[in-house]
Amino acid sequence: MKPQQYKAAIFRGPGKVDVVSLDYPACGDDEIIVRNLLTGICGSDIFAWQKHGPTSRIWIDEEFGHEAIAEVVEIGSEVTGLAPGDRVFVNTDKAFRDKRRVSAAGGFSQYLRIPRCEVGYSVLPIDADLPLRAAVLFEPFVIATRGVKVLDPQPGDNAIVFGAGIIGITSAIMLKWLGCDTVMVVDLSDFRLENAGRFGFLTCNPAHEDLREKAVAAFGASPGYPAEKCGARLYVDAVGVAAVIEHFAMLAPRNGSLSLVGVHKAPVALDLAAVAFNNWHIHGCGDGATEDFLAEILAMMRAGRFDLASLVTHEFPLDRIEDALAQACKPDEAQKVCVTF
Repeated sequence: MKPQQYKAAIFRGPGKVDVVSLDYPACGDDEIIVRNLLTGICGSDIFAWQKHGPTSRIWIDEEFGHEAIAEVVEIGSEVTGLAPGDRVFVNTDKAFRDKRRVSAAGGFSQYLRIPRCEVGYSVLPIDADLPLRAAVLFEPFVIATRGVKVLDPQPGDNAIVFGAGIIGITSAIMLKWLGCDTVMVVDLSDFRLENAGRFGFLTCNPAHEDLREKAVAAFGASPGYPAEKCGARLYVDAVGVAAVIEHFAMLAPRNGSLSLVGVHKAPVALDLAAVAFNNWHIHGCGDGATEDFLAEILAMMRAGRFDLASLVTHEFPLDRIEDALAQACKPDEAQKVCVTF
């Protein structure tokens, strides 16, 4: 039986979210209604919760959240390719035909109405037998896969990932999945590095370890300008702070490649002579639509090589979303925090 109303989280500004009741939507002929099951808290949600700003693409007095795995509960007569109970990812940059809703898709609401629904475009099918805590990582894996693919990893490559947050860990996993031999994860949180170590990654905390020494020990030495470098060819910046660029310049050998997935909020210094003489390749965060990565990410998830569900360290019910957001701000206690319905 359809509910008359549903609960939705409304962003009110930094440090304030209200859970309100909204009218249950009618389902049109070309529409579907989905019920959210589990939604991850993204870095954009954390940024908005802490200080807000237009770059978060989360809007005051509106619904928000976008890392949701949902199930189909109603299907319009003109929609094909779906059945009630199917699990889907709401493809937020396409689902509502509204770019304002990319990060404000209503993932922290119980129900969503998807207009002009097209399977493979508006919503992407997700295997029902995947653990929900693994499936909810689909969107972070899209970001990671896009950022890793631009590096063109080859079997036998070695890589260093800066950042052991969820994007850093998923980037490291995709580097291994795509054939990299050894991957090192660098972070200042021992809690998150312990999680990375459980996946078989080498780890380094530069706060109390010598990063250059560990990288050379792991990957060997390689010629470079103006001094010797380490032998890892691929680098991912999943943090977006100046220290990462300094570490890349210290470590990357000739023909080293860096993918900038973390967003830098301020300019950084980089010696362009070193870029030229080392022939470094510096890339943005990649290209490609979310749906383009569906098959590869699902193949990785189905293979079961990685204990993905263990990356979800906390779940909170919707009525405790403020507690969930506060917990997500604690890198020494949380890896991935989710809201459950």
